[in-house]
Amino acid sequence: MDNRWIGIVVAVALVGGAIWLMLRSWRRRTVRDETLAAYPAPSVLAPAVLEVETLYVATTPEGEPLERLAVEGLAFRGAARVEVHASGVLLRIAGERSSYIPAEEIVGAGTATYAIDRGVEPEGLVALTWNVDDRSEPETPTRVDSYLRCRYPGDSARLITALNEIAAAPEAPHPNAEAGSEASDD
Repeated sequence: MDNRWIGIVVAVALVGGAIWLMLRSWRRRTVRDETLAAYPAPSVLAPAVLEVETLYVATTPEGEPLERLAVEGLAFRGAARVEVHASGVLLRIAGERSSYIPAEEIVGAGTATYAIDRGVEPEGLVALTWNVDDRSEPETPTRVDSYLRCRYPGDSARLITALNEIAAAPEAPHPNAEAGSEASDD
């Protein structure tokens, strides 16, 4: 066998081994994160306060931008449309099912410079911190950061402002119609 065939066999073995390791790693990650998901979207939403086109980058544990989570509906990077509603945020990522984050689960939003597979200019990413739907029911909420890269100039600041407004001002509770009025007849 000449040296060319030995090189081909070695190259195929290396590529095959790398692919096998990546698949094994992704399977372990999905098993580890199988209890995590975005919330189900309500059937009816009020008109969006803000809509922006973004690149969805990743979702990571809070404060750990280099550790990707395989959150159901948020596992893969892709073009996205973000809709901010008074009741929460709807993320429509190409190739994924729509993901919803209720306003009461949003901790806040800010800027970031890097995440697992994306490094940009200083403060070029929007980092949305929120409490993920953790079906393992931990004692404390599981916080994650979702990273977005806005397509158009100025959208990052508008998105951060809109996200922080709905996080800071949850909807007022509706009075219970069956409880009756507590006003006095005086």
